[in-house]
Amino acid sequence: MEILLYYAPTTCSLAPYITLTEANAAFKVTPLNMRKGQHKSAEYLAINPKHKVPLLVIDGKPLSENVAMQLWISRNFPKANILPADPWEEVQAISLLSWCSSGIHPYLSRLNAPAAVCDAVGAEDSVRKIATEHLFENYKIADDRLAGREYFFDHFTAPDAHFFWCFRRGLQFDLDLFVFANCSAHFARMKARPSVQKLLAFEKSVQSEFAKAA
Repeated sequence: MEILLYYAPTTCSLAPYITLTEANAAFKVTPLNMRKGQHKSAEYLAINPKHKVPLLVIDGKPLSENVAMQLWISRNFPKANILPADPWEEVQAISLLSWCSSGIHPYLSRLNAPAAVCDAVGAEDSVRKIATEHLFENYKIADDRLAGREYFFDHFTAPDAHFFWCFRRGLQFDLDLFVFANCSAHFARMKARPSVQKLLAFEKSVQSEFAKAA
């Protein structure tokens, strides 16, 4: 089986990188420099017209969307326990993954590019303010769920990888997220995992190569 991950630094493509690593899967990575528009190249659009990352290509067949990727990883590497074994907890984990993708990620995108959702003159500050309010509401939900727990379930699962990105991205926008003590402890715990350390080292090397090519 050939597994190729299309990836870009600081994006949510770190989530499948982490879980593939946790699963001891053999995979290759193709970094995309989004600042140079590589995600909108004709070559990439031919396999992913959504022009987003991440994208998994499995034996030549593309699979987009983080939730679907994590399901595929779980089913093909069952010993890794990327999703809980209990059927009810499994669907709860899928719910958390969907929440990260559709309930948290869009507000992070608004902080990154407010003009993409409202191009009215002077609207940027308002877009950021409203997005931040929604983000804090979501981080509070996560903080409550993580109370007294190391991970979202009784062991590391895919939602931990995706939420790690959600929290990290908020910190990259200089949001004061350390008011969420349980999320902050989860973030520190995740950073200590070998899979995450491998990801962060890889990200740094890719950013260095992109800087050289600038």
